[in-house]
Amino acid sequence: MAEQRQGLILSMVNQRGSLSITEIQRKLKVSRETIRRDLVLLADRNVLRKAHGGALSLERGEPEIAVREVINAQGKRAIGRLAASLVPDGASVILASGSTVQNVADALLQRHGLTVFTNSIVNCGKLAGRNRNRVYMLGGELQATNGATLGRDATSMLTHYFADFAFVGAGAISPSGWLMDYTREEGELYGLMLRSARTAVVVADHGKFNRYAPVRVDNFEKVTHLVTDRQPGAAMIAALAALPLELLVSDGGST
Repeated sequence: MAEQRQGLILSMVNQRGSLSITEIQRKLKVSRETIRRDLVLLADRNVLRKAHGGALSLERGEPEIAVREVINAQGKRAIGRLAASLVPDGASVILASGSTVQNVADALLQRHGLTVFTNSIVNCGKLAGRNRNRVYMLGGELQATNGATLGRDATSMLTHYFADFAFVGAGAISPSGWLMDYTREEGELYGLMLRSARTAVVVADHGKFNRYAPVRVDNFEKVTHLVTDRQPGAAMIAALAALPLELLVSDGGST
């Protein structure tokens, strides 16, 4: 029974990314002390990480950008086209890194006279030297797995600018309606991007809903539009209803 219970705990934590002792207790109907002992044993076996009040998965992480680019590629292209339709010629635009935002950059190739601020090498290459665009590459340490610059230099440079639009992806959107990502550096930069534009847009395909990532991204309440490829479920709609944003679904529907 103990081995079976510990296997269930590990499966639950890996599926969700993190779980509290209270959540595990609610599922398994055993005492908190039993769960604490199980978590200690699992942590000793290096299959999860014990945290204050719960546990974190060691398996959860974001795939490299080359892998993410081929996941739901059609849905992400549709998101990119819909998101880019908000942007007129001559606008100033902040673009985060990430596979879905790259599709926004693709859809912006037809615009003229854009001023673009980005931490993505790919987005910079797509839009620089085209249609009288002006492109500013944010400084910082290059993160090779994402083809993006991150860190204090990137956030410091961004503080000098304010744009008409900002487009930021999502590592995850939790059941409670939190925007989340995988590193503190990403979370800080993307939170600042959302604060640095008149129209702040999050682009996220349906696979990002009802998931967790290790870092909560600030300023989700400043988002004006959330663009996705499939209508979220009722529970997620209810969680997002607390935010002052418009939900745009790339099949043409909106809520």
